[in-house]
Amino acid sequence: MEQIECDRTVGIWMYQNSGGAEIEQKIILKLLERGINSVTGLDLRFAEGSKHGIFCKGTSVTELDAFFSYNAGEQTVAQTYMYATLSEFIPTLNNYKSFALAEDKFQSNMVLAKAGVRTSDFYLCHKEDMNGVSQQFDRWGNKMVYKPIDGWGGNGMALIESQLMFDTLMPFINKSDARNVYVERFIKNDYSDFRVDIVDGEFVACYGRKASGRDWRTNITSGGSVIMREANDEIIALAKKATKALGLEIGGVDILYDEEREEYVVLEVNGIPAFATPDQEKMGLNFNDKKIDLIVNMIDRITKK
Repeated sequence: MEQIECDRTVGIWMYQNSGGAEIEQKIILKLLERGINSVTGLDLRFAEGSKHGIFCKGTSVTELDAFFSYNAGEQTVAQTYMYATLSEFIPTLNNYKSFALAEDKFQSNMVLAKAGVRTSDFYLCHKEDMNGVSQQFDRWGNKMVYKPIDGWGGNGMALIESQLMFDTLMPFINKSDARNVYVERFIKNDYSDFRVDIVDGEFVACYGRKASGRDWRTNITSGGSVIMREANDEIIALAKKATKALGLEIGGVDILYDEEREEYVVLEVNGIPAFATPDQEKMGLNFNDKKIDLIVNMIDRITKK
């Protein structure tokens, strides 16, 4: 193989479990073919900053040509703080502004609604003034979902189906650190969803997740399971519109079919959608190589001098 001279360097922080380490190696090799070196394991919670720049594990990350952050499971406040700071100096994927927007359910849904993307009905108010939440509960047929604004994986969510359940939840909310209460209208569905991966504006793949039968949530961390699923043109267009509205280079769009209103709606957009695990690849989810190629192409493009 002909030796390629590298004139660019990118930093990578990639999850290592569930096949992540192997995917990282494929990305590294494909970047090398483009003349791009990689520095891996750059968990920014271990970064240090001064007037000389930001350094992480001996690497001057502010001097890199780009930074690729792809690790949802090990995010910390310290890491995301440095991620935000770094994005002011070099290109980051995802760009931090859009990544942070997608992490906030209320803000992202506001942007999506403004862009004409169908979402669930949602409502937010300060926790010291809950009258509006009670009114929404009645308006939505006494069925709604309480969600932490910045939660993921279904953590902290609660399905409220009665006034008793609503009253039971209130002490928990009052004791929490959250200043605001965020709720969404429950979307009547078959307890399965569509996860649509979009990279650089291109459709990568679609699969589904199905609730376990003991839970209404489809999230894998809540007991849901991955199922094979095909995306039609309407679903793909909706996912592309959602990622574009949020400004995400990489997005995993969760879509439900609303059986009452007979339409597809965006439930949320994930800024770090997982690659297929080895077990999922055995099921037939074979989109990893396409996703890797699109990410490498994008890194190549944004780092060209």
